[in-house]
Amino acid sequence: MGVFATSPESRRRHRSQQVAFAVLLAMTVLLVLPVLAILGMLVWRGAPALSLEFLFTAPVRGMTAGGIWPAIVGTMWLVGVSLAISAPIGVLAAVYLNEYARDSWVTRVIHLAIVNLAGVPSIVHALFGVGAFVLFFRFGTSILSASLTLAIMTLPVIIASTKEALAAVPMTFREACWNVGASRWQTIWHVVLPNSIAGILTGIILQVSRAAGETAPILFTGAAVFVPFLPQSVNDQCMALSMHLFTISTQVQSVPQSITYGTALVLVLLVVLVNGVSIVIRSRIRRRRKW
Repeated sequence: MGVFATSPESRRRHRSQQVAFAVLLAMTVLLVLPVLAILGMLVWRGAPALSLEFLFTAPVRGMTAGGIWPAIVGTMWLVGVSLAISAPIGVLAAVYLNEYARDSWVTRVIHLAIVNLAGVPSIVHALFGVGAFVLFFRFGTSILSASLTLAIMTLPVIIASTKEALAAVPMTFREACWNVGASRWQTIWHVVLPNSIAGILTGIILQVSRAAGETAPILFTGAAVFVPFLPQSVNDQCMALSMHLFTISTQVQSVPQSITYGTALVLVLLVVLVNGVSIVIRSRIRRRRKW
């Protein structure tokens, strides 16, 4: 029995593992509890305001009553147009950097620029959007200007996540394609991209979440406090949930708290819904992967 007895060293390692597990568990709980508290407060105070009338009607009486339908539609416009701009550019840029570009001072400068762009405050992006798209290109304060600003702000996330997803595809996959005569682009299109689509979706999910919740980039470029009609094209202004929430929380007096919290709850639910759908699609794609 003495041969199989636990040594002091093994007991020490076991205690160290237990301590590490307890610390990590405590850190996880500390991170999750504030999120649950915020969601619980939003549901408790905002759920009474949710109704079909609240979701599908426009604000009335100086935004102290009515619904948020124009803000929901405007948010969909902004997120959709910005995604249509940033996703193709971000994916193609990542493909070039990972599959074609050689390691040189130029590519290192590009990588540094991408990292720095990801850390630029959103208000700086807003000022750039005003100068570049509203004034220089003369798009005016419109959905197009706001969406272009959001697209530039979210490009680094899409490029970085796509590049990591492409790099995760084993090099043997590429070499096997090249050995049978496939070109570099055929290998990328038929092998590399299909096997990295899950990681690409991760970046797009983050882009959607950030674009839907940002206020500063759209404040000066395309969002309006109140628009009595729904946008018909990218040249129109629009309302947005984040901007509407900021307005009724800080600029409008006598707004019932149920409307404020209801608007915040709808914004969170929309982001969660989009993320949930994207995660389900990503999980199904991952299950089909052969490696």
